[in-house]
Amino acid sequence: MKQQLTLFFTALQFYTRIPVPGRVLYKPENLSLATGYLPLIGCLVGLISGLTWLTGAQLATIPIGLVLSMIASVLTTGAFHEDGFADVCDGFGGGWTRDKIMEIMKDSRVGTYGSVGLMSVLALKFLLLDSLALQRENNFTILTATLASAHAWSRLMPVFVIFTQPYARVGLESKAKAATQMVGWTSIATGCLFALIPLILLGWVSQTPFIWICCILPAIITFALTRYFKKWIGGYTGDCLGAIQQTSEVTFYLSLTALWKFI
Repeated sequence: MKQQLTLFFTALQFYTRIPVPGRVLYKPENLSLATGYLPLIGCLVGLISGLTWLTGAQLATIPIGLVLSMIASVLTTGAFHEDGFADVCDGFGGGWTRDKIMEIMKDSRVGTYGSVGLMSVLALKFLLLDSLALQRENNFTILTATLASAHAWSRLMPVFVIFTQPYARVGLESKAKAATQMVGWTSIATGCLFALIPLILLGWVSQTPFIWICCILPAIITFALTRYFKKWIGGYTGDCLGAIQQTSEVTFYLSLTALWKFI
């Protein structure tokens, strides 16, 4: 149990800005073993976002609360995944060779493709979540469960990518490299457990029997992006994982919007 708590706090320390006990020391081998806790971290981020949305709605309006919840999500993670998404937009939008794509993604500056991509994905999140709120008559129990499920499931997708695909960068070029080693079946099982629990709860509180349908499109998008990344750069990078998380989260909301529209 002590070892598992250490792994959880290691994941919390790396993937969020939430303070952890000082006794938790960073070890590369712990980070790779902690990958299975990524969906649990997502669930926590979703809960923080949901509570912020509720608070903002009580103090102001529901749309303002929604914007505050999105800001809370970004602050909680330090824009960890959003940064990766923007870098991927810049890299694959402006690079035509593997070396050029990798060079652009490594650049800390955000270009036109990254700016447009990030604004687009954030706008789409807002519109989809606003639509979901209207569909469920602003039931914040359901909306919080939705955020927890989306954040958890979208973070399970990178776990599968790490497990099945090669890391594209060589040597010690990236701090994310430590999270790409020794990810085995235990991490997959742990990740699936923490991704399925909020999904089942969402199906229960929203009385949606076919909630699993929302997982199909994110999985398809993840598979397509993984093939695309492997074709161009021979695998994935930490930025690619961030892009997969963001697109999976958005497509989860899109799938849920369509599902609730027709049932």
